[in-house]
Amino acid sequence: MSVIIDPLVSPDDAYEIDRACTEHDQPDAPIHSREVFAARLTTPPAGHTAEYHLARLDDEPAGYLELMYPQVDNLGNVHVDLLVAPSARRRGVGRALYEVAVERTRAQGRLRLLSQSIQRPSSVVFATSVGARAALEELRSRLDLGAADQTGYDAMLAAAWERAAGYRLIQWSGVPPEEVIDDVATLDSMFLEEAPIGDLDWEPEKVDAARVRATEESRTKRGRVTFHTGALHGDRLVAWTTLNCAIEGGEHAWQNATLVAPAHRGHRLGLLVKLANLAHARTHQPGLKVIDTFNAATNEHMLRINREMGFRVVESVVHWQHDL
Repeated sequence: MSVIIDPLVSPDDAYEIDRACTEHDQPDAPIHSREVFAARLTTPPAGHTAEYHLARLDDEPAGYLELMYPQVDNLGNVHVDLLVAPSARRRGVGRALYEVAVERTRAQGRLRLLSQSIQRPSSVVFATSVGARAALEELRSRLDLGAADQTGYDAMLAAAWERAAGYRLIQWSGVPPEEVIDDVATLDSMFLEEAPIGDLDWEPEKVDAARVRATEESRTKRGRVTFHTGALHGDRLVAWTTLNCAIEGGEHAWQNATLVAPAHRGHRLGLLVKLANLAHARTHQPGLKVIDTFNAATNEHMLRINREMGFRVVESVVHWQHDL
């Protein structure tokens, strides 16, 4: 039995591993199409470079490693995504791939590896055995739109508007309108300052209008479309949320960031923009059935808003940090 690791040549090998891991570990999660997965490999997120490696066990594809290098901020970090095909587990493939991740992190002059896994005994044992420590717990929550109470949503929206006198909504898809793009960048820059990040060494990101635009353009190339709703006070965007869906439609979406400027909290703007954005997305993606979101386990405020909307926790995810 031998494990050989080389740079990834064919995205098809990695795709089959990704698909098998999703079906085995998260059977309720959406599966990328082969074309979308290949597009991900050729189009890293804005402000990042990436490299990919494939492990073969007795000459058969068995594991896949993605290393993502931030280029604008967090220059000491490397984001690691390591997958081992279910049929090849506990045979040294994961450890061999992780050794490559450490070697490449050192070669790039980086200081730490950041990764994540579903919280289960096997992943905890593996992560701690290679030197990583648990730095943050997040909860994945799911909204079943088939069971959603639209009458309840209408009542919550009406109650939120009673607290939000003087505000108005703006909605868009993809790149923000020019009149609010700078405010989107400001709110986006606040995310890591406002959201709990536990013990992760992850500095606030430097986001400007050019990076917002590049992020949306890279999402499009990766087969994704975003729907946004913001709250305006005067001509300034002071709250913002976004849903991330597959361009070709489908049943699934990810709820991404929801942010409210500190001076405008207490007006139920978070709930207001999330409810309005859900309606916005469903207008354009009528086939949506489920929405998933991640929140820090300590972020009780956002977890409470999600529970009001009908989200229910389905799993716990651990973020790991390995300091070199």
